[in-house]
Amino acid sequence: MTTHAPQAGQSVTLPTTLDEAVAALTALPTAVPVAGGTDLMAAVNSGQLRPSALVGLGRISEIRGWQYQDGHALLGAGLTHARMGRPDFAALIPALAASARAAGPPQIRNAGTLGGNIASAAPTGDALPVLAALEATLIIAGQDGARREIPVSHLLAGVEMLRGGELIGFVRVPLLHAPQVFLKATGRTGPGRSVASVAVVLDPARRGVRCAVGAIAPMPLRPLDAEQWVARLIDWDNGRAIVPEALTAFGEYVAAACIPDPAPAEDGSVEQLPPAVLHLRRTVAALARRALGRALS
Repeated sequence: MTTHAPQAGQSVTLPTTLDEAVAALTALPTAVPVAGGTDLMAAVNSGQLRPSALVGLGRISEIRGWQYQDGHALLGAGLTHARMGRPDFAALIPALAASARAAGPPQIRNAGTLGGNIASAAPTGDALPVLAALEATLIIAGQDGARREIPVSHLLAGVEMLRGGELIGFVRVPLLHAPQVFLKATGRTGPGRSVASVAVVLDPARRGVRCAVGAIAPMPLRPLDAEQWVARLIDWDNGRAIVPEALTAFGEYVAAACIPDPAPAEDGSVEQLPPAVLHLRRTVAALARRALGRALS
C-alpha cells in the first residue's frame, strides 16, 4: 500500500492466468507487474518510481502453490514468504523455508513473494543464496503460451534477462532429501536486512556440498573450490563425520574466496583490508562454518 495518491490516468489490470498477465504486459510495454509490492511500493513511496500502469498478479492462483515433478518441486512465483515458512514446506525444502522465515517482519512475509524476491534481485534477498546453492531454474512465461527455462544464477548474474512481456512463472528446485541450512547476520537484533548470509546444501547422492554466500556482492557467490575441497574430507559412509578443524578451515576458505585479499602492488607490498571488510570476512567465515556443521550433524 502507498500513502501517495496514484497518478491521473494510471491503469491497473488484474489478470487471472499467467498468459493473461503476459498479454497485458505485452499490450502495455510500460506497465509494471506487482505481486506483494514490498519493493515496488517502497520505490513508489520514495519517489524513485512512478509506473504509468500496473499488472497485478495476486489473482493468478496457478502461481500461488507448488507441485511435484520428476524429482523436483515446481514452486509458483506467487508463493509468499509466510507460506514457504510453514512446516509442510519446511519438510520439502528446509533452507528455503528458513530463508522465508528470516525475510523480515510479518507484514513483509505475508505480502512478499518468491518471484518478487528473484525479479528485484536485491543483493540482500534471503531466498537468492538458497536458490543458487540448490541450482534452481526458472520457468519463464512468454507470449502465446511460450515457456523457456533458465538457471536462476544466469538471471541474477545478467547472463540471461527477461524479455519484453515475460514473467517468472515457476521455480524448479531439485528435491535432494538431505540436510540444508540457511543462516544470516543482520546489523541489528530482530528481523532485518542481511549483512551476510550463507546457504549450505548437502548432496549425498553425489557426495557433494553446495554453498552460496549472499548479501556481500550484487549476486550470490559460489565458492566452488571450497565446496569440492571439503566434500573430500567428509566421511559419507560413516554418518557424514568430519574433524572440527576442517569445519573451521572451510569457513575461512569460503570467506577468503568471497572476500579475497587485495592483489600485491608493483613493489610487492600487499595492502591490508579495511577493518569493516575484515569484520565482514570473519562474519562470512563464522556463518559458513556453522552452516556446514549444522548440516552435517
